[in-house]
Amino acid sequence: MQAGGGGGFFPRGRTRSADTVRLRKRKSALYSAAPGAGGERGPELIGENIYLVLFTITLRVLNCFLVQTSFVPDEYWQSLEVAHHMVFNYGYLTWEWAEGLRGYSYPLLFATIYRVLQLLAKDDVQLLIWIPRLVQAVLSALADVKLYSLVRHLENAETAKWVYLCQLCSWFTWYCCTRTLTNTMETVLTIFALFYYPMEGSKTRSSCKYLTLVALAFIIRPTAVIPWIPLMLRHFWQEQKKVDLVLYSYIPVGLVTLGISLIIDRVFFGYSLKQLKTWKKSAITFLLLSNLLPALYTGLIHQRGSLDVMIHMQQLCNNSSNQSWASVFVMMPCHSTPFYSHVHCPLPMRFLQCPPDLTGKESYLDEADIFYSNPLKWLNEEFYNGTLPTHLVFFSVLEQEISSFLVLNGYERTATVFHTHMPQGRIGSHIYVYTRRVK
Repeated sequence: MQAGGGGGFFPRGRTRSADTVRLRKRKSALYSAAPGAGGERGPELIGENIYLVLFTITLRVLNCFLVQTSFVPDEYWQSLEVAHHMVFNYGYLTWEWAEGLRGYSYPLLFATIYRVLQLLAKDDVQLLIWIPRLVQAVLSALADVKLYSLVRHLENAETAKWVYLCQLCSWFTWYCCTRTLTNTMETVLTIFALFYYPMEGSKTRSSCKYLTLVALAFIIRPTAVIPWIPLMLRHFWQEQKKVDLVLYSYIPVGLVTLGISLIIDRVFFGYSLKQLKTWKKSAITFLLLSNLLPALYTGLIHQRGSLDVMIHMQQLCNNSSNQSWASVFVMMPCHSTPFYSHVHCPLPMRFLQCPPDLTGKESYLDEADIFYSNPLKWLNEEFYNGTLPTHLVFFSVLEQEISSFLVLNGYERTATVFHTHMPQGRIGSHIYVYTRRVK
């Protein structure tokens, strides 16, 4: 009796005896039989079952649209804001870029997208926001598939299914993998590099490919090289077979630490889930349910105000007459919101800055620290004889402290935007937009 020829997402890596097949028929797509017993696996894409690839891409695209919150400033300020400045020649670059401490390789990916949209006269702000994230979502989906392929080559299809399922069920992966973070791209490149790394039992080894991917990861995020140092030295030693000096001098601690970490992960993760034969349905249900609520909450609710408030800024750009008189001052911890990449018009905007001290001054305080030490005093001094901005944006925790400044200068609250259920410190539960009355 031959295995079924239907396909499904997961091709079986091993054929089973006729008796085993009769006893263990499964109808779930997750455990569907392999393509024909002759070894054919059906149509493929990037070396894997095409239906698995398309399903994963579809899921990550859905993932992208269901993540409508902010996580960390770097997802904008080290990628989209830089790309916007590269293409449209206005915006703000943080101090790292001014000091030449960052590389442009990762922002160049999005700058290319922006440039194409500009040439096609399609540089609408919504396209500038979503297309980079969709590109990152597709790349993350391909990395998910490669992770499945890697484990299938090293172990077997059964183990690979569990790894794949855990990857898709992880709420934190859901929360992060479609964001335009260098960390996200580092993860993608690392998975691809591991797929081509010359490990024992690997059928996909390629020194040129894995070294190229590691180099790209290093360029995008230099700390990415840290886990690769022992792996590359191990490879070098295996190829040359005479590097005892290098091994004993440079990487003993690194190899021991990495080895312990890999052993712990291998024992408690690639085996624990695979052995849960009798509890398989319960384990899958637990994985899905335990990650679903955190994924939906962090993706759709927690810290969404940083993005939602930019919609109000975009509205100031919709009317060209507004741009001539409107100005925005974001009085929040520095880089709390995106900037021109999410507005895409030369609207005068300002935020509290927080560059580090590069001059060696003692007791250095950045602009944000000075502001928060006494917000009311800072505002009265800053705008004593200056032109007041037409719009102020700040967290709700600041409202009471600067209320006298707002009343005295004719500001009224015009928008309240939810941000988080867990406010702390300078971060409030809501973001307020105050507009100055035109006399």
